[in-house]
Amino acid sequence: MEYFDRIADRYDSWYRTKTGSYVDRTEKRLIFSMMRTKRGKALDLGCGTGNYTVELYKRGFDVVGVDLSEKMLEVARKKLPDVNFVRASAYDLPFGDESFDLVLSVTMFEFLEEPEKAIREIHRVLKPGGEVIIGTMNGRSSWFFFKRLKSLFVETAYRYARFYTPGELEELLINQGFQDVESRGIIFFPSFWPFLGIAERMDQKFSESLKSIGAFIAVRGIKK
Repeated sequence: MEYFDRIADRYDSWYRTKTGSYVDRTEKRLIFSMMRTKRGKALDLGCGTGNYTVELYKRGFDVVGVDLSEKMLEVARKKLPDVNFVRASAYDLPFGDESFDLVLSVTMFEFLEEPEKAIREIHRVLKPGGEVIIGTMNGRSSWFFFKRLKSLFVETAYRYARFYTPGELEELLINQGFQDVESRGIIFFPSFWPFLGIAERMDQKFSESLKSIGAFIAVRGIKK
């Protein structure tokens, strides 16, 4: 967590750049288009500075944010002082069984050494019929080929990340008993691609058929 503690104060600044804004709205469009849960109690697992916590709060969810980085949580609390933000491990969530209608986790699983353990905890805290959505970076994409190459020379989060494919994410959920599992992917051009209008049209059209090469992939499942 040392790296994320160090960058917490400037973490959100990337989302205000042209590329960062495109990535943020594109990823959110995918996540919320997949989401079937419309109300209830939600857990934003690996919430960071609260980017998705804010969105869930705006949509009327009774949301709780969890992260292991206290510095990230300090930023999140300033955005949403009325929301409960908890410092905790994804391997040992401080909530009772069947507490949540929805668990959302975006760009956290890349940094877990034991993802199966986290999935078991998600399954435990979800109510029957509850929904999980996990979003991660896809190491097979052209976008992250260049990002990972850069991380060899400059310290970035990608230096510490483990990347997944859509199939691997689906397998994680299926192996822990989730059903109705599906995945999608978006962002098909590298980060220096200048024609964002074309990129966004591609994202919306091919999120299912080209998901294996999307820079951002998401999987959802239901606890029966």
